Amino acid sequence: MLILAIDTALEACAVAVLDTDAGQLLAQEQLLMKRGHAEALMPMIARVMQSANLAFTALDRIAVTMGPGSFTGLRVGISAARGLALATKRPAVGLTTLSAYAAAVVGQSGAAPVISAIDARHDHVYFQIVAGDGSQLVRPGVAPIDEAIAASQFGAPHLVGNAAKILAERWPKDMPQPVAVDAQPAPDIGWVAWLGAAADPVTNPARPFYLRAPDAKPPAQLPLAAQAASSR
Repeated sequence: MLILAIDTALEACAVAVLDTDAGQLLAQEQLLMKRGHAEALMPMIARVMQSANLAFTALDRIAVTMGPGSFTGLRVGISAARGLALATKRPAVGLTTLSAYAAAVVGQSGAAPVISAIDARHDHVYFQIVAGDGSQLVRPGVAPIDEAIAASQFGAPHLVGNAAKILAERWPKDMPQPVAVDAQPAPDIGWVAWLGAAADPVTNPARPFYLRAPDAKPPAQLPLAAQAASSR
């Protein structure tokens, strides 16, 4: 199976092509960036596909991170994945950013639980907790940092994600201390591809996974009567 993987959820733009039969990435590219995903993504996809020496019609599936993350970044990646899926008549699957973070480190610290954490700003984090074997312990959510830490009642954890260091710095002294802290700006694109290969397109559609509303909101519209009065 040939998988095109896309990640624009956080502070990186990344693309990879995975050949599951060969068990390896044929090509990959990543650029760290806070803005500019829309301009960088399509040229990056073209370069990676050229490097892999593949036509888009050779793909079996497109995988994309669907959040949580930057609202703008998510729309860029998901729109690209959907567009390519439509053009190639191949399925597009969505993977949560938290699961992609966790997949890379599950089992690295033995049976230690893994806490994936993403900075949600305003002293909050998006987080998920899985066991050392990858089974879910605490489902994805958003909470104040102290509440997220309090939710970890499963022993000394392995922290991963762009908020891993934030959690580590706030970790109470009277709790079992983290066994590892992997502060990564974005998930490993290779794991996005592997998760995409394993996902069921029916139950994992490529659509945004939001855990809270965006910070920026459009201004409230005036009542029709007030709009009419203000236009006179």
